[in-house]
Amino acid sequence: MLSLIAALLIIITVCYLVFFVFFPLGRGAVFFPSRRSHAQRMAELSGVAYGDRAVDLGSGDGRVVIELARRGAESHGYEINPALVVLSRWNVRRAGLSGRAHIHWRSFWRVDLGSFHAVTVFQGSFIMQRLERKVLRELTGGARIVSDYWKFPHVKPALVLGTMYLYRIGA
Repeated sequence: MLSLIAALLIIITVCYLVFFVFFPLGRGAVFFPSRRSHAQRMAELSGVAYGDRAVDLGSGDGRVVIELARRGAESHGYEINPALVVLSRWNVRRAGLSGRAHIHWRSFWRVDLGSFHAVTVFQGSFIMQRLERKVLRELTGGARIVSDYWKFPHVKPALVLGTMYLYRIGA
C-alpha cells in the first residue's frame, strides 16, 4: 500500500513538473495563479466596458479573462499549456460566461492583437522587451495594457498602482 502511494505521488509530481514548470519554461512563464483581488484589479485598471474586446496573454486558469468578461468585455485568453486550457475553459463555464469569455490553446505570439482595446499580462521579465515591440506594432491608438509586476523596458506607464502598470498606446 505504501509503495502505491509513493508511486502516485511520483506520478503527480512528474505531471506537475511537466505541465506547470518545464513545458512553460520553454515557451513562456511558469504558471502562478493570481489572487482573485489581483485579477479584479487588472480588469478594473484595463478600463473595459461593454463593446470592448480584451485579451489576457498567457491566461493561466482564466481568472483575468473571467473578470474582463464580468465587466462587459468580449474577453479572450491565449494559453499554451493544455492542462491550463482545460481548467480555464471549465472555470469559464462554471462562471456562466461561455458566450463572453473565450480561451484559446495557442501562443499569443502568433495572434494579431490589433482588434483588442485592452491587453492584460503577467509574464516574466525576459519577454517584456519582445512583448513591448509586439504591442507597439499591433495595437491601435487608445489601447490599454495592464501588466502585473513586470514593466516594459522603454515605454513609460501612464499609471502605477502597487505592482501593476497601466500603459496607453498612442495617448
